[in-house]
Amino acid sequence: MELSLESYKEKQNCKTDRNLYIADYSKYRFSGRESLLYTTEYSLLIMLLGYTFYRSFLAMLLLSPSFIFLIKRKKKQLVKKRRQQLQAEFKEAISAVSAGLGAGYSIENAFVEAYKDMEGIYGEKGLITRELMYIKRQLSMNQTLEQALYDFAKRSDMEDILDFTEVFTAAKRNSGDLIGIMHRNVTIINGKADVEREIVTLISAKQLEQKIMNVIPFFIILYIGQGSDSLLNVLYHNPAGIGIMTCCLCFYLLAIYISERIVDIKV
Repeated sequence: MELSLESYKEKQNCKTDRNLYIADYSKYRFSGRESLLYTTEYSLLIMLLGYTFYRSFLAMLLLSPSFIFLIKRKKKQLVKKRRQQLQAEFKEAISAVSAGLGAGYSIENAFVEAYKDMEGIYGEKGLITRELMYIKRQLSMNQTLEQALYDFAKRSDMEDILDFTEVFTAAKRNSGDLIGIMHRNVTIINGKADVEREIVTLISAKQLEQKIMNVIPFFIILYIGQGSDSLLNVLYHNPAGIGIMTCCLCFYLLAIYISERIVDIKV
């Protein structure tokens, strides 16, 4: 049942339409607008850190390598967000496939009909719409549905899609009850999605509080600096003050990391 992704791609021989972008869900490429937005945002953040904790242009330059880390961190966040979107759309897609099987379509035609449904819901640029379009084209090139789904599952690297593909492949090869299996998978994935929605609802307020607390230290230091600048002068432009502010910055970054881990609950 196991098929390597490399051998599958060799069979495909890169036969994809230029207009059909097949995503690698483990990576994220910024658009031109996103590149400009995040470059500006993180440049300003580095300048703010350098001013708040050191009040030094040299400190801003020394902190500038962190720009690379911030960009990578943002890409990871966007990868996670895109996978969550794909998971929600995949749930709708297999529900549509299950409905197609119940209406008497073959499994291949059920996926083709699901593509039409997803195009109506998410548009032609929807993640699952593009994936189903790609599956449809693979089927037209005499590739098996199992291979097409395995390629999708490997690129998504998502547990739900991988599990569904393995169960579906085993059932199809062994002439199992595809309709029953599809219904069970839909039920399981819907149940997991409901739990995730409840968790998101419960922790959304805490996530907002966490984001607010992330910016509070800036306001405190800037407020004290504006109200009584002489009080903070001892912390700048001298070795002892630089050491103290560096420790404060490290604790601040550690607090952000811990708070993000606390509110990042996985099902």
